Amino acid sequence: MVRILFEGRHKAALVLGLLLLFADVYFFKGKIFFVPFLAIVAIVATLPHWLDIMRENKRQKEIEARFPEFVRNLSGAIKSGMPAAQAVVHVCEGDYGTLTPYLKKLANQIEWSISLHKAFIGFGKETENPVIRRAIATVIQAEQAGGNIEDVLTAVTESLLQIKKIKEERKSSIHAQVMQSYIIFFVFLGVMIVIQNLLVPYMLKFGASNASDIGVATGQVGGGINLEASLDFSSPANFILSLGGWILSLNGIFLLMALIQGFFAGVVLGKLAEGDMTSGLRHSLIMMTAAFMVITLAQSVLQNASAAVPGI
Repeated sequence: MVRILFEGRHKAALVLGLLLLFADVYFFKGKIFFVPFLAIVAIVATLPHWLDIMRENKRQKEIEARFPEFVRNLSGAIKSGMPAAQAVVHVCEGDYGTLTPYLKKLANQIEWSISLHKAFIGFGKETENPVIRRAIATVIQAEQAGGNIEDVLTAVTESLLQIKKIKEERKSSIHAQVMQSYIIFFVFLGVMIVIQNLLVPYMLKFGASNASDIGVATGQVGGGINLEASLDFSSPANFILSLGGWILSLNGIFLLMALIQGFFAGVVLGKLAEGDMTSGLRHSLIMMTAAFMVITLAQSVLQNASAAVPGI
């Protein structure tokens, strides 16, 4: 689980984002780079939070990867004749990377005469890793049912190693599909740009002669979707009011569709590649940023071209 923090670096990112927003309004107001630059503003303002999510995902993967080694060493220590509590303390003295601080705390609790079951349950909660919590629950239940602790630990180790192997194989085999997904997404953006700027205008021109039959009003589709909405920078109040109209315009609707597609495509890609939807947030960020910049830049360029050369 990722904790949403608001530390000094998060505040600094927000301040920097606001400064970039003011710079965007001052330098690019009414220009083609105004809306695309907002993507950079959003990224800078929220970057620490995205980094926190990615850092937590990396930590969880490292913890999960080192845990089977700990269980295997614990099983070997118990097989050598050590009592379970002494074996845990002995094995926790090793280096297990990111998992080490949690194991040190586990060993300290056992040395303070806290029961093995309670200490291990607390250890699972501290790591916040579902795989580790399930493994600990399995060991405790098997021991309470009268199972041999050595055999249980061996079985858990083999199961964890098998899960790790499956994840690594899936990650290596999915690499080509990840690249293919990005290519398909960018093709999708290109198709959306063509539909919005070529197909829709053509359909409107085709239907203009039959406006009375299909109900197309000038500048609107079906009397509800504005085709020519623009942002008003004359005052903050007018800008906010015009922003609502722009979002409900054809430009806003196509942009929203691209952002939704980017978010869900990234989440699904993370689930397929790494078995975790949270890992897909990285792909979602990349796709949504690309969609925002590509779509808004294309809209601005084509809108300016249409204004400069009537008939385009």
